[in-house]
Amino acid sequence: MTEENIKRYTLAELREMRDRGDYFYDPNAPEGPDLPDSFWENAALFDTDQKTSVHLKLDAEVFFFFKSQGKGHITRMQDVLKAYVKAQKAKQSAAPAPQEKPARKTG
Repeated sequence: MTEENIKRYTLAELREMRDRGDYFYDPNAPEGPDLPDSFWENAALFDTDQKTSVHLKLDAEVFFFFKSQGKGHITRMQDVLKAYVKAQKAKQSAAPAPQEKPARKTG
């Protein structure tokens, strides 16, 4: 965005705009132009509902170790957990299938 495209408003002007409804979505607004197929060539679908909120109690030593490393400590904890899950899944897929025990003879 260039400096000439930036608009500046006072608080009073912003309040007037809000009262007129200038800030809100207009369902009757005309549609924009169609996007070309090239727009979608590198598009990727992301599922934003993949996170689950939990209450987790940690040992103080573990929590403060990550927190002492600065901003992003929760993300780093999650990265460690993801690495653990990945390693466990790799171990499970590499392990040979369990052998069935032969049937026990009776009588």
